[in-house]
Amino acid sequence: MDNKILSLKEKFVSELDKIDNLADIESIRVSYLGKKGSVTDLLKGMKELSNDERKAFGQKVNELKGLVNEKITEKTKAIKTNELKEKEIQKEIELMPEFDLSMPPVMDRGSYHPITLVQRECERIFKSMGFTVEDYSEIVTDYECFESLNIPKHHPARDMQDTYYLTNGQLLKSQTSAAQNAIYKKYRDALVNDGVPIKAIFPGRCFRNEATDACHENTFFQMEGVMVDKNISISNLIYFMKTMLSEVFQKDIKVRLRPGFFPFVEPGFELDISCLICGGEGCPSCKHSGWLELCPCGMIHPEVLKAGGIDPDEYTGFAFGLGLTRLVMMKYGIKDIRDLNSGNLKTLSQFTDDEN
Repeated sequence: MDNKILSLKEKFVSELDKIDNLADIESIRVSYLGKKGSVTDLLKGMKELSNDERKAFGQKVNELKGLVNEKITEKTKAIKTNELKEKEIQKEIELMPEFDLSMPPVMDRGSYHPITLVQRECERIFKSMGFTVEDYSEIVTDYECFESLNIPKHHPARDMQDTYYLTNGQLLKSQTSAAQNAIYKKYRDALVNDGVPIKAIFPGRCFRNEATDACHENTFFQMEGVMVDKNISISNLIYFMKTMLSEVFQKDIKVRLRPGFFPFVEPGFELDISCLICGGEGCPSCKHSGWLELCPCGMIHPEVLKAGGIDPDEYTGFAFGLGLTRLVMMKYGIKDIRDLNSGNLKTLSQFTDDEN
């Protein structure tokens, strides 16, 4: 009798594995557990057994009955789940728009961010004038961002209200000038031994903890530029900046220099350009002044040159921190700087790669 139970169990499991619909599930349930089912037939044969055998055999038949019930329940649940998933998939398929393979494909062309386009254009212009393009980390040390640039301990720029400090003592670069010291040390030997001028630009993203408005953002892009050689003067600075602006805007741009204090240059200036959004009449972008601050600049401070291992008695140089973000606003007539960081694809899609 035990062999009969084992054989019936194996047969049931084999048949159940082949079932994939609820109708067959009901059929196998009746076939094994119905009044004339296989498991029920086993119970009918118990009358031929002794009392002790009947008790043991009845227990095994009940275990088989429980197993059949459990397996049928599990299979029913699995089939219902699978059918539900198939219905959901079919519903999604029905809701999908029809696709006509005979129609030509519609390819939405991607575009570069306007800051990327202007940065590449500025890099091309400065390369044509003999400058190298350098890259630098966005996370820098206090020495790189402040001490090497002659910025004293009490300077407001070191305040946590203006600079994002990290828990390890480093900070997010608040100005591209943080790369100056490394650039001077990188090209110092070629300058001193071979007489090759240091001419480099290093664009990058900067971060400042400040309130945002139409012309200020806490994340923005700058392009630092330096030139160091013998007998470099303000005239060299003005020439390179005017050449760059004329190339970017494809016309002569009205500029002005205002005296400005920056610890890393002496003398220092603010280079402003006439606001191209309002034509110099005044608007929120230029704070109704008609001028837009483009970059701090000036002659590199002797202490900064010394920190880079360059003798300030023999060499001079200029440095500027070009505001790429504001340059983009002027070139494309963008009135609010916050639009550039909005991530609005509809707004950004109007800019195309000028290289294609």
